[in-house]
Amino acid sequence: MTTTPEDPTTALSGRPAVVDLATWQAARDELLVREKAHTHEGDAIAAARRRLPMVEFDGTVEVVGPDGPVPFLDLFQGRDELVVYKHMWYDGAPHQGQCEGCTTAAWHLKDAVYLNARGVSFAVLTTGAWDEVASYVEFMGYTQPWYSVRDLDEPVGGEMGYLACFLRDGDRAFLTYSTTGRGIEPANGSFGLLDMTPYGRGEAWEDNPEGRPKGDQPCWYWRTDADGNATWGPTSRPVPQWTRPGATPVETLGRRGHHH
Repeated sequence: MTTTPEDPTTALSGRPAVVDLATWQAARDELLVREKAHTHEGDAIAAARRRLPMVEFDGTVEVVGPDGPVPFLDLFQGRDELVVYKHMWYDGAPHQGQCEGCTTAAWHLKDAVYLNARGVSFAVLTTGAWDEVASYVEFMGYTQPWYSVRDLDEPVGGEMGYLACFLRDGDRAFLTYSTTGRGIEPANGSFGLLDMTPYGRGEAWEDNPEGRPKGDQPCWYWRTDADGNATWGPTSRPVPQWTRPGATPVETLGRRGHHH
């Protein structure tokens, strides 16, 4: 039997209304006005961000990387600008026990070739002990530079879980910007794409039309078991880790394909 989009037995829960192309285009054009205003306001905010004052700090403070302790200034790699992601760390936790949010953010920042082309360096900082960090970086297959900032004060160390920007002037280092709360979202391209979809991120805080699938806690899909089921149970791990060598039991490979 052939079904149609109007067949109630096949209709998706809370789906958007079905209209003709002209009606859709009119609604789309109306939304575009708001989108353009949002873009222009974002440009104005970025312009204000570039006009923020900055704070000088000791750029010779040492962080620990694969070559041992090095001065923070080395992270600029000879460039004048530096962006860092401050990755949360749970001491002694296995790979699957590390922060699901930071793991996902870092996964979206697998390399910095385009930043480098613009004259900007990139690094990941974390408070973990270097031997634990090195093992994790190898397991995840990260290519971006990582450093331990254990026991260091702000702005190099301190609180983790956000982005920060720095400027170098010779041997002088300056903090120019740092994010708060949801400020790391620009680094996670999946959020922007999910926000374009009719069902969104699937989170409880979202403003959705009546009848849409109920949302869950923020970023509930960041941790899953081997079958792709969102869970914070003992069999779960940050989603990107399921692609790592040895992370996925062989017997679940076939079944997982139906969930992703």
